[in-house]
Amino acid sequence: MRAELKQTSKESTAQKAIAIEDYHIINEPFYLPAGDENNIFEVAYSLKLPIMLKGPTGCGKTRFLEYMAWKLSLPLVTVACHEDLTASDLVGRYLLKGEQTIWSDGPLTDDRRILPQEKRSLLLEAHPNFVLVISYNPGYQSVMKDLKHSTRQRFVALEFTHPSADNERIIIMKETGVNEDMADRLVRIGEMVRNLRQHGLEEGVSTRLLVYAARLISRGISPPKACEVAVIRSMTDDREMQEAIAEIVSGIF
Repeated sequence: MRAELKQTSKESTAQKAIAIEDYHIINEPFYLPAGDENNIFEVAYSLKLPIMLKGPTGCGKTRFLEYMAWKLSLPLVTVACHEDLTASDLVGRYLLKGEQTIWSDGPLTDDRRILPQEKRSLLLEAHPNFVLVISYNPGYQSVMKDLKHSTRQRFVALEFTHPSADNERIIIMKETGVNEDMADRLVRIGEMVRNLRQHGLEEGVSTRLLVYAARLISRGISPPKACEVAVIRSMTDDREMQEAIAEIVSGIF
């Protein structure tokens, strides 16, 4: 279940700034701790240390951050980083609106808690409650695109992995409403598919995909078909690997 965000709109005629109150999370996101990550995050936040969340896709990094933002009553502003991202996306830019030129703020400041805006000749200081968190998937990096050591060493790191079988079962049941037997079968599929990483699968199936399959099942889609569209086809385009995952599914259902 996605966390609900306040939706308000505040724009001045001369300037468009981030209305930070729009980014508070209203409803408590469901998050099941795997260890002491909640406490470590709270302490790191109190010290205003930048935080790196490391782990495979769909293992709960984003949900953890949503939960901590809710728990600490903090707004959460997210930026999707990709190859086409520019400094203007983070710092801000001038935009044309009607016959006016307005400044639109970006969301970022750096780990020194200051941000130069050269276009406006400003040096901004971070709000006392600001903390920078990055979500990082080491499995997606190449030698050319990996994080530089100078960047890594600006963060404290929390490492995530796929939930334990017991926790994953609880997550699937809580998120989708399927019964324990169905959740257990999906967890077993997840564990067996992840073992295929030793045989050429690039990355194990995420808890997110198992939740997707469970949601389809809860709406009347047969378990084999739900796993086909939510797991098998999503995981890989390699025909032999798809057949291997399909054998796992047919053995469970």
